[in-house]
Amino acid sequence: MGMIKSRCSKQYERLKKSLARFRRVLAAYSGGVDSTLVLRAAVDALGEKNVRACLGVSPLIPDAEIARATATARELGVEVELIERREMAIPAFTANRPDRCYVCKRDIFAVLAQLARERGYDAVLCGHNVDDLNDYRPGNRAVEEMGVVCPLIEAGLSKADVRAISRELGLPTWDKPADPCLATRLAYGLEITPRRLEQVEKAETFVRGVLSQALNRLGRVQDVDKLSLRVRHHGDLARIEAPAEFIAALAANDMRALLTDGLRDLGFIYITLDLQGFRSGSGDETLL
Repeated sequence: MGMIKSRCSKQYERLKKSLARFRRVLAAYSGGVDSTLVLRAAVDALGEKNVRACLGVSPLIPDAEIARATATARELGVEVELIERREMAIPAFTANRPDRCYVCKRDIFAVLAQLARERGYDAVLCGHNVDDLNDYRPGNRAVEEMGVVCPLIEAGLSKADVRAISRELGLPTWDKPADPCLATRLAYGLEITPRRLEQVEKAETFVRGVLSQALNRLGRVQDVDKLSLRVRHHGDLARIEAPAEFIAALAANDMRALLTDGLRDLGFIYITLDLQGFRSGSGDETLL
């Protein structure tokens, strides 16, 4: 592990202590910064053989993300069990109401809780941190109802803490941007369908490519995969959210034409560039 700074070290010891009361655990794992730190801490506290990572497979998660997450878990010595998720068959989920995340989380945690009971695991873990307690997150209710353990919250760790500890531990996810499921890109009330999820996935890949091209022309070296970028789906309209500092590059005449043509090819009619830039959870602004 190498030496980690004093504050991070104390926080990490607190995290491991919250896990040491268990014998064997199942981790709800996504490959993001939070769940990866939970997985690493569980391995350090309990040993590789006593930790199992469960990763949901669904049209909501790009294949590339599943592959990256699987590779990261294996680097930690943990085998990944792929769980076929079933939320696309749940009308209460595909209707895409504001409680969509609750419906989804309750379903997947019910599956994991059953697996834990059948296989003799003591707990199901998730990667919620203390910042998640302050946002609009209907999934928090599912965590409480299903008795899922949140070790990051128990240890009092914020997202900034999680990133700092992950960096000190050398985890490859320490600077990975938040990347919630593709359904979060669809405006509430717009039915969640495989076609729309595919549109979003392809649109975001395409926009990242255009942004990379625009920055290269400006002589700027930037790993666009590390940037928070979204294409919000509003039916016929695609709303691009990019970091504010890169809006001008995307709005240049030739880049604008590329974006328009490419996104129209994916089935959108109206293409917009959000002048407020990227912000997490912007779809929830309609609920205020």
